[in-house]
Amino acid sequence: MKRILVIDDAATVRLYHRGILESAGLEVTEAVNGIEALERVAEGTFDLYLVDINMPKLDGYGFLRELRAKDLPQAPAIMVSTEAGANDQKLAYLTGANLYLVKPVRPERLLSHVHTLLGMTPTGEGRTS
Repeated sequence: MKRILVIDDAATVRLYHRGILESAGLEVTEAVNGIEALERVAEGTFDLYLVDINMPKLDGYGFLRELRAKDLPQAPAIMVSTEAGANDQKLAYLTGANLYLVKPVRPERLLSHVHTLLGMTPTGEGRTS
């Protein structure tokens, strides 16, 4: 089962994303900020990161910078934020995001991107080619 780390300081957003991802058969772990997310990464590997930008202690940009600097297998990261400016998107990509989405994200759109980045079919099975 693919493991996703959802990093967002808003409990309602974490619950929303957890529901979408778990309904697709994905395992979800949560973190409330970048510091806690780095602790989760130290405990085990993840197949994808769903990262908010604006969080206390360590924001999404800082988390991705630190994550990408680590000597470990790197998984794709989707930055999900209410920030819709071109500069926010550019900074997200510069710090290591693979995709940038603006909240709120429709469930089918989120799952489509997650499946693509994980190399999965919509039924949750891995691609054979």
